[in-house]
Amino acid sequence: QVQLVESGGGLVQPGGSLRLSCAASGRIFSFNYMGWYRQAPGKERELVARIFGIGSTWYADSVKGRFSISRDNAKNTVYLQMNGLKPEDTAVYYCHGLFNGINEYWGQGTQVTVSS
Repeated sequence: QVQLVESGGGLVQPGGSLRLSCAASGRIFSFNYMGWYRQAPGKERELVARIFGIGSTWYADSVKGRFSISRDNAKNTVYLQMNGLKPEDTAVYYCHGLFNGINEYWGQGTQVTVSS
């Protein structure tokens, strides 16, 4: 089993910044990818950003240029730096990872609210 523990959500004004963290622990033999999804009220869960084992990254068009995903290999932790936040970024953000080639795991979710 693998556990994903998120932190860093909160309330921020438009234009502000937040950094989310997701620490993975447990039976990790290989890292395939980790990333962040988000789900706003009444909307489907969507992929926001992902980082792969080789270090490449992917971003949704809506966050390109504003969000940055990175990884601390030694800590098995992934970060999502969110700058220039907009009210439409308000959602519950979920950490997600694929490990050992076949096992998918989800974090518990952290609320991000962008409001003045």
